[in-house]
Amino acid sequence: MRRCPWGCVIAAVPLVVLSFLLQENEEEHLTENPSLQEEKKKTLWRLNQEQLGSESRDHLAAFRDMREAAPVLQEATYRLLAGSPPQGRRLLAAGIASEWGPRGTYLLDTLRSLFQASSEAELDHVLVLVHLSGGDPAWLGQTAANISGLFGRHIEAGRLLVIGGGLAGAPGPGHPGSPSRGSACGARRAGRRASYALLMNFARNLSEYFLVMGDRVRCSPEFISSVSRVLWAWRALPWAVLEFSGLRLSGKVVRAGDLGRLASLLLFPADLPIPSLLSEFRLLLAQDAPIRFNPAVFHGLGRGPAAGDPCAAPEEEEEEEASGEPDNPAATVLSDMMAAGSAPPQVAYVLNKECYSALSPVRGNYLAVAWDRPQRVARVAVLTGSEPHGLHLLRQGRVELGLGPPVAGHCGRHSLLGPLVAGRLDQAVFSEAPLSCLRLLVLAPQEPWLLVRQIRVWTRPEEADAEPAASGEDAGPTPTRSAARQ
Repeated sequence: MRRCPWGCVIAAVPLVVLSFLLQENEEEHLTENPSLQEEKKKTLWRLNQEQLGSESRDHLAAFRDMREAAPVLQEATYRLLAGSPPQGRRLLAAGIASEWGPRGTYLLDTLRSLFQASSEAELDHVLVLVHLSGGDPAWLGQTAANISGLFGRHIEAGRLLVIGGGLAGAPGPGHPGSPSRGSACGARRAGRRASYALLMNFARNLSEYFLVMGDRVRCSPEFISSVSRVLWAWRALPWAVLEFSGLRLSGKVVRAGDLGRLASLLLFPADLPIPSLLSEFRLLLAQDAPIRFNPAVFHGLGRGPAAGDPCAAPEEEEEEEASGEPDNPAATVLSDMMAAGSAPPQVAYVLNKECYSALSPVRGNYLAVAWDRPQRVARVAVLTGSEPHGLHLLRQGRVELGLGPPVAGHCGRHSLLGPLVAGRLDQAVFSEAPLSCLRLLVLAPQEPWLLVRQIRVWTRPEEADAEPAASGEDAGPTPTRSAARQ
């Protein structure tokens, strides 16, 4: 097959990105809402359309050619430092790239945290893949020996594999075309990108999904189960990168089938940090906003060895996320579901212990929140089912966000925030435009009833020139108003 030179691929990537930024894909993500009955018909039609086909179009021919445009990866060499590749594919490969540095690493602490946070049953579905790199062979050998001594049981069980790798024809650890080879810090950044590219290239056929991790990370208990549940809920939806923490690098999950393209992108001769390239990768695959889940299951271990190192990568800086008590701004709340008691739908939006229960919901039923004025939403949580056992949770549902102005409690355009995972959703929101509506949508009938425990909304400070949304006449189900707290 004819290989496209690096120059043509580099020229093609900005054009592909631009085409995605300009593309409006309203046919499958947005709905029109002239009236309540029309809204419901269109909602059901849209759900059926989404079930038949993908929500995103395939415009990635140039991007797919990137795998052929990186022959240096096809000719990469690897050596096994500890363990051997597993038989068969795992659900998830957790990839860690660690390099020698003058101040050491937190690699052993990261591995210890990972294994301590995971049960034996969880680890049976995961391969932990570590790539060691650096110019000191003694460090490589000693680090591999330390890992073997501390985690030998996991190596023998086929859960942990340590490798080293190199790029064919590269004079150093970085890509030979890097413009930063002249500076020490630039060379280290290029080497770090090359290390992750080698890691991802090796992992292409080892699992269904790939989790990017750094070597300075603390893992929350049962994080594997948390990630697995989300992957199952999102399995049929379009996405490129799922984020499980506010760290700039660690906690990003991609499909293993995309690792070839991502590894090639990391070797582009551009002095960009890995998180920036991951963002470019997300845009190339038509995911225009991050998809980030709360609570975070990965946290930084502190600066430690990176302190005072002018070349240290800032990749494990933790971004701020909405926390504290939710705001739940004043809104109109309505539902077309049959109430199981006297409590109105608004009780699900009031921040207390009351719940809204509905009898035998069917596909297309909803509970909608229309804010009195547009809101800059930072985070949304929707909880269904009883505490602590989770009875009567919504088994198949999704949450959508809408742009106004709302009419009869609905917005004219809705876009997917995410599906419920085990009856709940807790996600960050990255919409630049103020939002006017939130909608919980039932995707399948269930018996005997549904319990909507609480809807929580965190907002960002409003801009001074923000204008209230135009209000429309009420129609359909009788709406109720909520002042957020009672």
